Amino acid sequence: MNSQEIKDFLKSIRDTDIEEMKYQSDGNSLYFKKADVEPVVSVVKEVVAKKSEETKKSTLIAIKSSMVGTFSDNQNSDQFPLIKEGDRVVEGQKVGQIEAMKIIKDVHSKIKGKVIKVLVANGQSVEYGQELFLVDTSK
Repeated sequence: MNSQEIKDFLKSIRDTDIEEMKYQSDGNSLYFKKADVEPVVSVVKEVVAKKSEETKKSTLIAIKSSMVGTFSDNQNSDQFPLIKEGDRVVEGQKVGQIEAMKIIKDVHSKIKGKVIKVLVANGQSVEYGQELFLVDTSK
């Protein structure tokens, strides 16, 4: 239930003889009592805060492997990684490469943001669709 639905519900029961009501849905619990208007406002604020926290969590998007093979985080073994945790990436930026049967395919970012977590190590075997990096797109 969002804040507008709660307001509409309260308006609909305002002129009835209902004194108290408890509502539970999706792990949320609301308690209404006509004499207590202030607690309802705080519950609405908690629901809105919880929704905004869930929205923040959904800004983490993974860059995934497009094939099976061995992941490399640099072009040559004597170079630094192309990206590391804390770096910013943009769409189309090369973030690594995958080798399979002497065929090397570059891995490019399809999103922009800040790399929060590197999920694979240099030389690690990866599967198709495996998450390689977590990127926060809100930053």
